[in-house]
Amino acid sequence: MRILLLGKHGQVGWELQRALAPLGDLTALDRHSSGGLCGDLTDLQGLADTIGKLKPDVIVNAAAHTAVDKAESEPELARLINAQACGVLAQTAAGIGAWLVHYSTDYVFDGRGDRPRTEMDETGPLGVYGNTKLAGERQIQQSGCQHLIFRTSWVYAARGQNFAKTMLRLAQERDSLNVINDQIGAPTGAELIADVSAHAIRQALHQPEVSGLYHLAAKGETSWHDYARLVLEFAADHGVALTVQAADIGAIPTSAYPTPAKRPHNSRLSTEKLEQTFALTLPSWQAGVIRMLTEILGK
Repeated sequence: MRILLLGKHGQVGWELQRALAPLGDLTALDRHSSGGLCGDLTDLQGLADTIGKLKPDVIVNAAAHTAVDKAESEPELARLINAQACGVLAQTAAGIGAWLVHYSTDYVFDGRGDRPRTEMDETGPLGVYGNTKLAGERQIQQSGCQHLIFRTSWVYAARGQNFAKTMLRLAQERDSLNVINDQIGAPTGAELIADVSAHAIRQALHQPEVSGLYHLAAKGETSWHDYARLVLEFAADHGVALTVQAADIGAIPTSAYPTPAKRPHNSRLSTEKLEQTFALTLPSWQAGVIRMLTEILGK
């Protein structure tokens, strides 16, 4: 099996290199790739030419415009990367009979209510990022290609910057710390996303009827405030010196921390369809975060 991975240096892309390698012949690209191969989602013709040259059985798109606030000031670039490029990938995949695996987001919803959203629920993005990601989903669905679209939320990885590392740094640098407590979701590790993707691809190649849209997130729910508390509690229990303790983190509403792009208050995603279709039991968000903290703290 030939696999083409785009976005190899992103959080999810980095883990996908590991998870996909055992499945077949993997070509991993990013926007700086050379050698006659294009992994730049702003170069639509280059993408089509690269797929035509490699003729992969599976295309995995882990590249995206993910700067949520910046997207508000550069909507055309966000639409080119998150929507138009998806259309080219999907149409080219359909033309050669390849599967397309793509990652989307809880930002396609409006964040109202307090129940987990299902794949059948009405969408309603609050900003440019969510709108362009939803447009990308639709381009794929309308192309007729076999596809797996995974909507996920609050993605983190041990590699690179993440919320936990930021909280640890601030809790060592500052005398006080305030964190938003009215946005609810499930922190989801890039490692989990990559492993589930590889599992689903294996099954999809033998069961084409599983083609479709799925929600992929860790089990349970939390606020950014309680997420931060778990991070600092773990760090303190493992000997990290902090000037702010977990119990002292202030809880503030989203309105106290204005940003160019609106964030959904409810980022809960129901993963029932994914778990039933692929015979999976997803782990709790706490398990993944603790594993990540153990790695970055060397504990």
